[in-house]
Amino acid sequence: MTNWATCPAVARNPRKISGDWAFTGTRVPVYALFENLESGATVKEFLEWYPEVRGWQVTAVLKHKIEGLKARVDE
Repeated sequence: MTNWATCPAVARNPRKISGDWAFTGTRVPVYALFENLESGATVKEFLEWYPEVRGWQVTAVLKHKIEGLKARVDE
């Protein structure tokens, strides 16, 4: 499981969107990115659909997820 607490692009507030991790400063949950990518959307499309999310945030989330996956392989 990814430790989102160490990713600077996301935040969690128990009073917003059921406490799910969201892109900082937005109400867009992190899982929305992965659901859209899984459905065939591009990062460019995601950013068009959610203009409050910044490109650097998506990059940081994807890199953070990759690092989490690498760590699991190394264990």
